[in-house]
Amino acid sequence: MDYLTTKEMAEKWRISRRRVNHYCQEGRISGVIQKGNMWLIPEEAEKPEDPRKKKKENKNG
Repeated sequence: MDYLTTKEMAEKWRISRRRVNHYCQEGRISGVIQKGNMWLIPEEAEKPEDPRKKKKENKNG
């Protein structure tokens, strides 16, 4: 299994490195490993949904 750094994942997911770091700290990405102060994220990990963005509900009914 290949691992990527937070910087590499941020580029892949097109989000900030800080946001990826938050996801790792909150346990929102499965399979992450912390080595010292660096997070290693499985290459095939899926991007978690952003909790700051609310889903729009269908109000047709």
